[in-house]
Amino acid sequence: MRMVRVATALMFAGMMAGGLMAQSAAPAEQGAGQAVDPGLNIRTVELWPGGAPGAQGTTPKDVPALSIFAPHKGRSNGGAVIIAPGGAYLGLAADLEGREVADWYAVRGFTAFVLRYRLGAKYLYPIPLQDAQRAVRFVRANAQTYQIDPNRIGFMGFSAGGHLAAMEATTSDAGAANASDAIDRVSDRPDFLVLGYPWLNAMEPNAEGKITYCSVLPSISPDACKGFETRYSPVEHVTSNTPPTFIYITSDDKTVDVGASVAFYQALRAVHVPVEFHSFAHGSHGSGLGSGDPALDLWPTLLDAWLRGQGLFATPHR
Repeated sequence: MRMVRVATALMFAGMMAGGLMAQSAAPAEQGAGQAVDPGLNIRTVELWPGGAPGAQGTTPKDVPALSIFAPHKGRSNGGAVIIAPGGAYLGLAADLEGREVADWYAVRGFTAFVLRYRLGAKYLYPIPLQDAQRAVRFVRANAQTYQIDPNRIGFMGFSAGGHLAAMEATTSDAGAANASDAIDRVSDRPDFLVLGYPWLNAMEPNAEGKITYCSVLPSISPDACKGFETRYSPVEHVTSNTPPTFIYITSDDKTVDVGASVAFYQALRAVHVPVEFHSFAHGSHGSGLGSGDPALDLWPTLLDAWLRGQGLFATPHR
């Protein structure tokens, strides 16, 4: 959920959205339209190649998709992570909070998927959540194609993407066994959750003058906003089935309230979900993997250690 550096941060979003048009020679995924950028070697797949439910057009912004970053051959650990960039539900910071993060995971043996989800006034909630749920089901249904373990799929989000990731993880289900679409038959529960300076109280009004979902999208009616407060606040949906979670934020973040992350942490602890929480003393919102800050550059090292502690590096995929 970032209101600054948008032009720079969205540079890769443009490539994600419309520049990946050459055909891929990779095996066809279940239910996927696919393309690849020959210069960057980034493959992109549409989540609903026949048209996403509720789509209001055919431009890239109307087409939810995943851009796939695979580890080098022979380096895969069998894990996967879906990454939801932030952008205040107005745009996607798909370089700082997408491409850079995907590369970080790929170097460590994960197959990373950067999610392009629908947003803005054109696609109000629950549309972004439906895209996130589909992304997890899609990756799990295609685990064999991507040579990943279907039980080692994580979801990571930054800022607004952190809110989306937390909503996805706390509202997941086992899938619909009788669904006509095979992808809808599998679970959308992530196996781990990583939140970077998440906007967890996006739907809740506040007295501190911080932005909210309804303030950045003023066309939403007051009645709808009131309903969103409970329906789409992740802390209200935490259960013992919520996956193990890692949270990073800064205590003086002026854009999102650290208190919402503290409340989410406490809710996880109350139901005995394993959780690790790091609140750095100082740092601006939208720091990505640290952005060169001497202190904040350390948080990915903490994440690396946590992932190892979860056993996600332990068994290379065969």
